[in-house]
Amino acid sequence: MANFKISLVFVIGLCSVSLLFGQHTNFNTQRNWSLNKKDLILGFGATQFTGDLGGMNRIGTDYSLADIDFPSTSFNFMFGYRYRFHPFFATTSVLNVGRVKGDDALTNEVVRESRNLHFRSILVEFSQRLDIILYANEKFGARYNLPGHQVAKNHNEQIYLFAGVGACYFNPEAMLDNKWYKLDPLNTEGQGLDNGARETLPISLTIPMGIGFRMGLGRMWRIGFEASYVKTFTDYIDDVSTVYYDPSKLETTEAAHFSNPSVNNSNWFAPGQQRGDNEKDAYYYLNFFVARNITYKDYAKQRKSYRYPKSRYKY
Repeated sequence: MANFKISLVFVIGLCSVSLLFGQHTNFNTQRNWSLNKKDLILGFGATQFTGDLGGMNRIGTDYSLADIDFPSTSFNFMFGYRYRFHPFFATTSVLNVGRVKGDDALTNEVVRESRNLHFRSILVEFSQRLDIILYANEKFGARYNLPGHQVAKNHNEQIYLFAGVGACYFNPEAMLDNKWYKLDPLNTEGQGLDNGARETLPISLTIPMGIGFRMGLGRMWRIGFEASYVKTFTDYIDDVSTVYYDPSKLETTEAAHFSNPSVNNSNWFAPGQQRGDNEKDAYYYLNFFVARNITYKDYAKQRKSYRYPKSRYKY
């Protein structure tokens, strides 16, 4: 019985010591995760487009990762604000500004290569999304370097999934004689003309989805990356969707050229024949970012409580 009492006292004492030092290192609590509620985000990265133009050297892979055309990789800049309202959930407002492009000349698939269409387009997208935090390792290191005790390091690693809704603006262009022309006013598929394609706006709803990872650099800074797939509800980011229109009925020589610049096998691309495939366009982001914690008020309050702990004894 005496041994049991000694063992019990030892266990209680050990737990007390663990709690005393653990309160400074355990970040997975209501008090501590809330110190990272608000972030400003700045990032940059690469874009890829999956639509009617370009792609791999075979057919049947449109609109999938198998059809990614690496020579058509372009750039993107990312700005965001993240608000974490729960240990496992956050909401993020994101503005992406970049470019996408595609070029049939970059593929060896005979039909696409002979079609010879190309484009580039600015892409401005704003989205609001929900982040679901799958894994978090978040700890504050001890503030007091006590003799005989190893100082714990700060940790702030997260793996998360996200999805949301947004809207994007696009404006496709193509080059002729070293000059870029905006394609929308040229009505290359007869938009607004007799028996032509219907007119569309250069704006589309989007559904972004993806996965991200972030890690801490000290208490206030984070770095990470996000891989995103963005579904759109337009087929005109690359200005290609339906069938060839009679070039003689288009208003300008530039419109006639961009409507049908085919080389070789030109009998495949006569008016009324397939020009695009009516599938909706999509694009990808791979962004690397830096985030700054701006939860100043709560952080300062917590920091003060660590610096000046209240005594548990009264005199």
